[in-house]
Amino acid sequence: MKRRKAALKLPELRQFLSKAKSEVGLDGEVSVLLGSDTTIRTLNRNFRKKDKATDVLSFPVDGFQGEGPKQAGDLAISLDTAQRQASEHGHSLLMEVKILMLHGLLHLAGYDHETDSGQMAGKERVLRKEFDLPSGLIQRSTKPPVKQAKKVSAGIKKRGRLR
Repeated sequence: MKRRKAALKLPELRQFLSKAKSEVGLDGEVSVLLGSDTTIRTLNRNFRKKDKATDVLSFPVDGFQGEGPKQAGDLAISLDTAQRQASEHGHSLLMEVKILMLHGLLHLAGYDHETDSGQMAGKERVLRKEFDLPSGLIQRSTKPPVKQAKKVSAGIKKRGRLR
């Protein structure tokens, strides 16, 4: 995968995950899978019945009763999608993975931007500022689409006069 491991700085990601997990209020271990669009699409299809790749999936662990350390849940992040989004938004893959981790951690903590009244968006905004992260997923999805200039066709003659 094009030397992504070096570009991602795994020790920095581990440290971020630990701090973000604490700030979100999650108790327990979180596992993170960094995979391809193909892997994430398979998980999305199998667990959410959506046959498409996505950027991050969250799998909370409810009522873990086993022996060993408490589990908060799992995150699955597509590095392919993260790289595209990082390029689109003008920041590094490392920054995008942190944004996706934070978003996923909020879901693990029980937040759901699709059903709440803005609580997740507010919490994400505060934490992005604290961690010096650019716009997050919720903010991106609620921005109005960029208006593209309409093409002016045969209605304008040379020298700018209308017919």
